[in-house]
Amino acid sequence: MSEYIIKGGKKVEGEIAISGSKNASLPIIAASILNQGKTTLYNVPNIHDTQMMFEILKKLGGKEK
Repeated sequence: MSEYIIKGGKKVEGEIAISGSKNASLPIIAASILNQGKTTLYNVPNIHDTQMMFEILKKLGGKEK
């Protein structure tokens, strides 16, 4: 694992792009059925596992945007 040591008292700031992760997406998709309101998910990887989860949600009454 990499380690960064920052010296100098200067503020570290910026932006990074985070790619979608199956391991993070699947539990979030599953938890979305607990929400009574609308849930919008962004950056979900288009792979078989997530497609199947969305199919399950559709069977449970979920709607695709």
